[in-house]
Amino acid sequence: MRLHLKILSLLLCISLVAQAQITVIKAGHMFDAVSGKMLENQIILVENGIIKAVGSNVKFSKSDNIIDLSNEWVLPGLMDCHVHITANLPYRNIGIEQMYATESTSLRAIRGTVIAKQFLYNGFTTIKEIGNDANYATADIIKAIQKGWIEGPTIFYAGKIIAPYGGQSHDVNPEHEHLWNFEYIDADAPDEIRKAVRQNIYNGATVIKLVTGDNGIYGVEEIKAAVDEAKKYGIKVTVHVRNDAAAGTNVILGGAAGIEHGFELDITQLQLMKEKGTFLVGTDFSFDNWYAYGMDSATATALTNTVTDRLKRAYTIGTKMAFGTDIIVNLPKLNRVQTNLKVLNSWKAAGIPPAYILQTMTINAAELLGIEKSRGLLAPLFYADIIALKNNPLEDIEAIKTVDFVMKEGKVIRKD
Repeated sequence: MRLHLKILSLLLCISLVAQAQITVIKAGHMFDAVSGKMLENQIILVENGIIKAVGSNVKFSKSDNIIDLSNEWVLPGLMDCHVHITANLPYRNIGIEQMYATESTSLRAIRGTVIAKQFLYNGFTTIKEIGNDANYATADIIKAIQKGWIEGPTIFYAGKIIAPYGGQSHDVNPEHEHLWNFEYIDADAPDEIRKAVRQNIYNGATVIKLVTGDNGIYGVEEIKAAVDEAKKYGIKVTVHVRNDAAAGTNVILGGAAGIEHGFELDITQLQLMKEKGTFLVGTDFSFDNWYAYGMDSATATALTNTVTDRLKRAYTIGTKMAFGTDIIVNLPKLNRVQTNLKVLNSWKAAGIPPAYILQTMTINAAELLGIEKSRGLLAPLFYADIIALKNNPLEDIEAIKTVDFVMKEGKVIRKD
């Protein structure tokens, strides 16, 4: 009996030591997302998934778990605020309505698990899944990640997209009416919008997305109905706006947290967004991305110039921006994240400094998502979402393609 007690006592001690063990990261260069600068020779202490201390003179024990990143550039985990992990359409041959008819929710979910892992392994520890995921496929992907069955980032999830009648479909014949409801909820008045918000929250949504301007324009009161309903649950609203001027202004005045795309927002609207604190998630496609969607070269060039110009104006004005990509067509021989990062061509063409681009991927994205007190910064009491790069991203933002270390909530996911 005494022997059994001694063994149990020893196992308990071992367990407590394991639980209490601190991970020490020696960061040769650490990105301070607040200042946009690299700090040299920093120590990051991590315990139970949380950062406990950061600094150049932080004390630690030789018995701690030490990870030496002295020759690396260490950053907070990156965030992409506009992704579609369950969708992948053919190169230059998009047929969204055909996808509704040929791909089940379960197939979409399986694809989503693959792409979710790609995001995590390439340094994106948080993403905002913005819809177009069949019949709530991402809700189950999130559950699987939380249960530890699969690897993936922290996911903010929009559920089905709320839109005027027709969603974003075009030319669906009356015999197939409501085909689009596989991914959209028709809502054409404030009460219908409120009900749609509740339906999405019931099915796991942690952010709400509306579409305006494709098959109808929501007025200020309709946007406000979504914002007010979501606010009851502590959830934010973001709205897809492409080219319609009235649609964009209504979204800003309605109090939405963000505008997705906003390709042709003018100076007045961008200034109003700055005043209201409305974020722009610009999804700034490069030429290669537009071309992959089936555009001819002239159209792809014109669209690239449009988004680059809008991006440049938004930065100059000081409109809040968070990084987002919106890719559903992979480029040949590239995975989803590699395809996504082609958008950096537009950011570079617009003359946006690398430090600011990193801020849109960290503290700015965290603010938009409402997690600015827990993620997006390497600081005490923040989750230990930490990545490391082989090269300096402040010299060339393309360095974010050189991820060789990923930690999510204190757990090492990748270490090359």
